[in-house]
Amino acid sequence: MNNQRWLAKNFFMFFITWGIFLPYWTGWLINDKGLTVSEASIVMGFGLVARAISTMFIFPYVSKVMSNKNVLIFFTAGSLVVALLYIPIDSFMGLFIMTLLFSALYPALLPAVESSASTLMRHGVIHYGKARSLGSFGYVVAVLIISMLTGIYGEQMILWMMIFGLTALLAIQLMPAPQVLSLAPAKGNGKALSMKGLVEVRSFIVVLFVVILLQGAHASYYNYGYIYLQDLNANPFYIGMILNVAVLFEIIYFLKADTFLTKWKPSSLMLVAAIGSTVRWITVYAFPSMPMFIVSQALHALSFAMAHYAFIRYISHALPKEQIPNAQGIYSALAMSLSAAILTLLGGALYEIEPGLAFLGMIICTVPAIILILLTKNRFNY
Repeated sequence: MNNQRWLAKNFFMFFITWGIFLPYWTGWLINDKGLTVSEASIVMGFGLVARAISTMFIFPYVSKVMSNKNVLIFFTAGSLVVALLYIPIDSFMGLFIMTLLFSALYPALLPAVESSASTLMRHGVIHYGKARSLGSFGYVVAVLIISMLTGIYGEQMILWMMIFGLTALLAIQLMPAPQVLSLAPAKGNGKALSMKGLVEVRSFIVVLFVVILLQGAHASYYNYGYIYLQDLNANPFYIGMILNVAVLFEIIYFLKADTFLTKWKPSSLMLVAAIGSTVRWITVYAFPSMPMFIVSQALHALSFAMAHYAFIRYISHALPKEQIPNAQGIYSALAMSLSAAILTLLGGALYEIEPGLAFLGMIICTVPAIILILLTKNRFNY
């Protein structure tokens, strides 16, 4: 089994489903299941809390008792079952419960795939950026397909395409994987494998807090970007194309990430990401038009891709390999989930006052991130 090919295939297929979930799930709850914006914000906000708990505790635990391959099978199969349970449910409480379950299982696939990538990187020559760029390409494909299908058949196609995507992803997980991913986890020193051992790495706490701020700042974009474009009277067919502009720039960055700015420290990359993110959200608020929203999408290469790659580079070099699943779990839980959960609720409240405020409000994360990086990058040498 070719390691590079296996990783690229998994990134591609997972991000096809991610391209369904991330930009469309809130819109699906509102437009197909009949929830209000406030109700959908509550459902998705608590879903992010469930995601945070799962990726911080359940995913690291499962990773200690199962091989990488079995971890992927476990979370993929569980996600597919819950997606099927969504079909007959229309009540607020039913959707609330299903979203909690789905959020506890499905998003854990992201750190699971990323941890598999880190394992492969330590056991051979793997071009992470190139493999990850195929994941972003899968995201583009999904957004375009969903945009076309919802324009023709309606919002119900979002759930059906998620079910189809998870079925295909499960089929991939049941195929042969690189041998190293099928090995049972090694029994090691308890402290070395514990969360406590991880947080004792002083620079990790600082880096983690920075990426919590930077990734959390995308909460309004991920949850309200779709309906914001609807409010700007964008044609449903073109919404997918507009959302894909961000991912196209993300792909370009990841394709060059293994050679681009290789001499830059993670702190320098994070600083550029924080500045780019600040400019992005101010632009969306200050110029509430579709053309300027499209222009601001180019900054996704900085606000998300550069911040994410900086974190991956940091943990690959600064942490022992036994701590990679813990680091990925905490990153996914806090940076990609809990911070977004809190900011989704804030963004929903601001959106009902004025849509643009939901985006401007995100600079309460990016500006402190800039200050924190400037104050700590030399002291902790990260």
